[in-house]
Amino acid sequence: MTLPASARVEAAPNFLSNLDAVHRFFALQDANSADARLSKLKSELREMTTILRWSPGSGRSARFLASKSAQARLRTDTVLQLARQASLPFLREYVVGQHIVLYAHSDLEVVLLALKHQRQLTYGVER
Repeated sequence: MTLPASARVEAAPNFLSNLDAVHRFFALQDANSADARLSKLKSELREMTTILRWSPGSGRSARFLASKSAQARLRTDTVLQLARQASLPFLREYVVGQHIVLYAHSDLEVVLLALKHQRQLTYGVER
């Protein structure tokens, strides 16, 4: 079954930088399996983009937005700057294996903003 593709999905430079950081981390953990693990993650990300093309709101609400501490708000402000740069109204997260993708979207456009491992506290944001 082929899903109708309607929304355009693109990756922000920060997302691509996060993906490179994941690959470097994989290499530090185990250089022999790093490329295969990255290929698996990229395959899972391609599956995610297929779903997001069909249904941009498929991810969960961005949980970190409910944080109330001053430190959490500072981290949130940094990530919200990425969303403002994308000029899209909605911010969501999509779980891909052990990673979480932060993305902004409208009905017709999706921008992948950041990527983190589920154990990381914050998204990596280039300054």
